[in-house]
Amino acid sequence: MKKNYRPGFTYADFAPKFTAEFFNADQWADIFNTSGARYVVFTSKHHEGYTNWPSNYSFNWNSMAVGPKRDIVGELSTALRKRNLHVGLYHSLFEWFHPLYLQDKENKFRTQQFVKSKTLPELYELVNTYKPDVIWSDGDWEALDTYWNSTEFIAWLYNDSPVKDSVVTNDRWGSGVMCKHGGYFTCSDRYNPGKLQSRKWENAMTIDSQSWGYRRNANLSDYLSIEQLIDTIVETVSCGGNILVNVGPSHDGVIKPIFQERLSQMGEWLKVNGEAIYSSVPWKFQNDTVTPKVWYTERITDTVKTVYAIILQWPENGALLLGAPAPSKDTTVHMLGSDMSFTWAKGPSRGMLIKIPFIPYNQMPCKWAWTFKISNLLNS
Repeated sequence: MKKNYRPGFTYADFAPKFTAEFFNADQWADIFNTSGARYVVFTSKHHEGYTNWPSNYSFNWNSMAVGPKRDIVGELSTALRKRNLHVGLYHSLFEWFHPLYLQDKENKFRTQQFVKSKTLPELYELVNTYKPDVIWSDGDWEALDTYWNSTEFIAWLYNDSPVKDSVVTNDRWGSGVMCKHGGYFTCSDRYNPGKLQSRKWENAMTIDSQSWGYRRNANLSDYLSIEQLIDTIVETVSCGGNILVNVGPSHDGVIKPIFQERLSQMGEWLKVNGEAIYSSVPWKFQNDTVTPKVWYTERITDTVKTVYAIILQWPENGALLLGAPAPSKDTTVHMLGSDMSFTWAKGPSRGMLIKIPFIPYNQMPCKWAWTFKISNLLNS
């Protein structure tokens, strides 16, 4: 701020500049719906303490009092639900500048003035007003969960709140809690372990590799390509995770074209390959034992187990060798988005060799990453 703004400029002076005059909740919801997302997590309040709803506990530091003069959380929640998208709300427990928090911190968190008069009342207000499907907590790391009264809030959330039968929470509720306790684990930003986990988890990651927010000075090379984004999605889902893809809107309420393009491309890919992603479970092998850049998922019905091999690179020699599947005489192979069936042979030592005929580019089912649907395996 000292470098780019006038002398005496404070963080609070940013609020009037947050105008959101182009914010259109229906347009945003359409973008997210087109992306293939099933749930959306919106930042209700970040670490500076400004609330994107007219909170009774954030006087003159909320989106109705200063800046847009709108209930952004309310508008977006309504628009998302009209499209059957689940509504998640991110909420930071701590605040950089709040004097009560700073006083509690100075007291080594033996006092709870901030928690009792600010953070917890806000959380109750959010849940009672907007009834979110996901509470994505953050900003917990400086104090133990006993300071935040996390168990008190979560007990109410799951037993007495209006969303007690549907809400999901993450694992950021106090120092030492992350990756140990929670509805699902986020563990760390951009968490992507590359192997199967014992608990449900989520990879919260960014399209702008350098930032969670919007940067006017970003370079094109800072943004993930669609190939990189799909690679991350596939690896995450193969290891049993959900993926939360972050985009940073601008101060005037716009999701910039580079983000729109990536989300649109993601949706285009999921239209073809979503069968291997949505409602899938990890297979006994997460990635292939012979050919690199091949990841597996599985779908199970009452009578059928189907394995999906998602290849991130198209084979150049007309054949795909997979070491993990054990084929039977009844095994069939199809490619999602195509009417073709593919012949196969047993691999030289194990696995199977899928024979791939020449397919003109304009007849390919998608542009990036392709999925082979394999049925009737011996080891499915």
